[in-house]
Amino acid sequence: MKIEVLEDNDKVFRFKISGVDSTYANALRRTVMNNVKTFAVDKVTFYENTSAMFDEYIAHRIGLIPILTPKGSYNDDTEVLFTLEAIGPKTVYSGELESADKSIKVANPNIPIIKLYNDQKLRIDAKAVMGNGYKHVKFQPGFITYTESNGVFEFYVETFGQMPPKEIIMRALEEMKDEVSEVEKVAKKL
Repeated sequence: MKIEVLEDNDKVFRFKISGVDSTYANALRRTVMNNVKTFAVDKVTFYENTSAMFDEYIAHRIGLIPILTPKGSYNDDTEVLFTLEAIGPKTVYSGELESADKSIKVANPNIPIIKLYNDQKLRIDAKAVMGNGYKHVKFQPGFITYTESNGVFEFYVETFGQMPPKEIIMRALEEMKDEVSEVEKVAKKL
């Protein structure tokens, strides 16, 4: 197997792999999309909403805001509380979601959530949890595609902001390694 890095920055990671077949290339793509875990808001509790928008619409928008997912000691049971209080007139942005855990915060503070007019209020709690693409698309860490030419696979990975694109690939490879280990354990019992 030979790997050649073509581009590596905060938003995009492009690389070529040769010496593998399409099964491996597609497994890597699917693992990125479905198995790499990230935080996303899963539940929003509204204490006050005097805006013209329904609670469900605002909750949906907040659920799609990418949240930084640092590598570390977080597990599937980890929950992080975000709070937001705002009074109009103003545009409420994602950066106003205050996290109880300073290492887990919104990836982009400039995503508009809602525009509040004179004296309209919004007061909420939002609970972020770990999940993956199998659970909901909002947990996907980024976008990944590949093309194949003469046995060389060129991958393009673009992050949504939860983690750097190269780290997405590294976490996907760890997931693949864990899955192969599980298959080996089952096979040995047969």
